[in-house]
Amino acid sequence: MVTVVVATGNPGKLKELQAHLADLAWQLTLKPPELEVEETGQTFLENARLKAAQVAQATGQWAIADDSGLEVDALGGAPGIYSARYADSDASRIERVLRELGDRPERGAQFVCALALSRPDGTIALETEGICRGELLLAPRGIGGFGYDPIFYLPALGLTFAEMTSAQKAEHSHRAIAFRQLLPQLKAHPSLT
Repeated sequence: MVTVVVATGNPGKLKELQAHLADLAWQLTLKPPELEVEETGQTFLENARLKAAQVAQATGQWAIADDSGLEVDALGGAPGIYSARYADSDASRIERVLRELGDRPERGAQFVCALALSRPDGTIALETEGICRGELLLAPRGIGGFGYDPIFYLPALGLTFAEMTSAQKAEHSHRAIAFRQLLPQLKAHPSLT
């Protein structure tokens, strides 16, 4: 069994990754709490690479990292890599995006999830990026999910991410898309199976 360190201190994210990677014979563990990685990249993929590489080097183990967020077309891609730091709570982040977007008719947006897997020496073995296109509503809808989920609307389903069941979100989200792209590469990688 291969041990892979998840480059996060968030047990919820560990659980989510375990669900996506259940088909692999991996033992996933959280990064050491004292290990902090500064996200200095200019893209989601750069930040995922940084986190995976630094955690792998520090622990001497394989490491996987993700970086994700919301890009709003009419805001020039903002909040982008600053999605989690756009304000101090989910409600205030949503409020800020809706205020900045105003009543513009162009409501296109996308959730992006970048994944990177690093070898123990810090070199990146695999990476991918999942994108889920949608639209932003004028006001939040739904009580599920987190972050920007209550305003991110998927026209194909007629639901926001916050209105979806766990199964629907697991099928349609940016993170699900990224993992669907990564899994065949992982299964074909001889040192990880």
